[in-house]
Amino acid sequence: MSFLNPRCWSTLLLTACLIACSESTPVNADTQNAAAAAPSAAAEGSRDTANAAEANLNTAAGDETAAADTTPLLERGALSLVKTWTGDLDTLEERRVVRILTVYGPGRFHLEEGEGQGIVAEVAKAFEDHINADMKRGHVRVLVAVIPVARDQLMPALLAGRGDIVNAGITITDERKALVDFSIPASKPLNEILVTGPSASPLATLDDLAGQTLYLRETSSYAESAQALSDRLVAKGLAPIRIKAMPETLEDDDLIEMVNGGLIPWAVVDDYKPQLWKDVFTELKVRNDLVLRKGGRLGWAVRKDSPQLLDSINRFLKTHREGTLFGNMMKNRFIRDFDWAANALDDEDYQRFNDLQHLFKEYGEAYGIEYLFAAAQGYQESRLDQNVRSAAGAVGVMQLLPSTASDPKVGIDDITEVEPNIHAGIKYMDYLRGRYFSDPQITPLNQALLALGAYNAGPSRMISLRRKAAEQGYDPNVWFDNVELIAAQDIGRETVQYVANVYRYYLTYRMVAMQELVRKEAREAAGIESPGADK
Repeated sequence: MSFLNPRCWSTLLLTACLIACSESTPVNADTQNAAAAAPSAAAEGSRDTANAAEANLNTAAGDETAAADTTPLLERGALSLVKTWTGDLDTLEERRVVRILTVYGPGRFHLEEGEGQGIVAEVAKAFEDHINADMKRGHVRVLVAVIPVARDQLMPALLAGRGDIVNAGITITDERKALVDFSIPASKPLNEILVTGPSASPLATLDDLAGQTLYLRETSSYAESAQALSDRLVAKGLAPIRIKAMPETLEDDDLIEMVNGGLIPWAVVDDYKPQLWKDVFTELKVRNDLVLRKGGRLGWAVRKDSPQLLDSINRFLKTHREGTLFGNMMKNRFIRDFDWAANALDDEDYQRFNDLQHLFKEYGEAYGIEYLFAAAQGYQESRLDQNVRSAAGAVGVMQLLPSTASDPKVGIDDITEVEPNIHAGIKYMDYLRGRYFSDPQITPLNQALLALGAYNAGPSRMISLRRKAAEQGYDPNVWFDNVELIAAQDIGRETVQYVANVYRYYLTYRMVAMQELVRKEAREAAGIESPGADK
């Protein structure tokens, strides 16, 4: 099985082709000093190198056949996402690679010390053994490689030939069956149910959702179920359901956490998922009586006209799916680790947010950085506590080194007080964004996310990561599911987790701000509060 384990030959293949390996160096506060002292010419040169790599990538993508006949598989990058091919299992055997597309995330598939972990990683190992036994390959094996992509890219990547199988906990639906073929069910029957939290209004039946808002990923089967329910409500003469699209980077666990914290009133999830969190999310109410889809099944997806591959998968799943000894062991073993997760809405933490909100607004507006994003970064750095000091000497809310803050690029000498500390942190973020990520082809959100990565790991490291992302067919201008994956391989968990946490806290603060705005408008409409009043 090949998924970035540097201790085996098969991983050398995937590492060379999918995510370039380098010697990991620890991330620490010294990266701030390095960034402040880096010569401008060198920084510009590195940035030009990244742009050149992207240009070379585009050239290579248009002319890959010439090298294919003369270059060994290990060197020519057979698993790079710029390489696409289709075909049934016999074709994949000739290429000696079967590619499983999945979604990156703890529990499902993630990297620890360069090695793939999670349910998909373990299942891929077993599936590799299965197909090689079937083919009687002996020591010259067909490899099974796991390729993580964004959730909304699973089906497009499969159809485009960037992978051969989708295994990402997707529900078999008629809409999806029009695009792909599904395996036999990989799960027991499951229902899509509603979970509610402390901010939910009373619901007696699904009819009470008429005119309400459901928060869903648009590519999820839940969106199909919600639309079908909305159509039924309209047929009864009731108001339709409003569907609010949530970022595709959020998994069901994230939505469950948001419901538990009162950020959104409810969510639609598979009925087994709340059970994993029953001892963690104590404000969650599982409504098994409110079912949007009954008896759904999860399955693996393949391109149509792949009967050999589908037959192999089906025979494998009969002894490895949920309900078998292997399947049950995997389900019980991989429950998402919660040690790193913090609740950004704890009363004490949120009070600090309220107390410091005006400073984030003032300096966020001064440097064109959304104040809620800056506040989320401060929460990740210090829980918004100015008294925090790191062992490396980082200070206060934004955990800056004094030497970074006093450098002419930032120019703030004393960051021991909270206001100059926040000012310096936001100004440094603005410097990183403007210096290294100002290309207009990078969206404003990704400029901020890439700057976050540089804040944590250093700009030189981020330039290198973007260059490697371009070389391996990922988008160097996009953090999630692109540069993020290269960071996971080269650096490890810290920077990946850092950016993900800030983004999650940012969504948290945005949800709260939206709720407060809606409440304020409602109070004004009811005459409880005067327009423009700040209460």
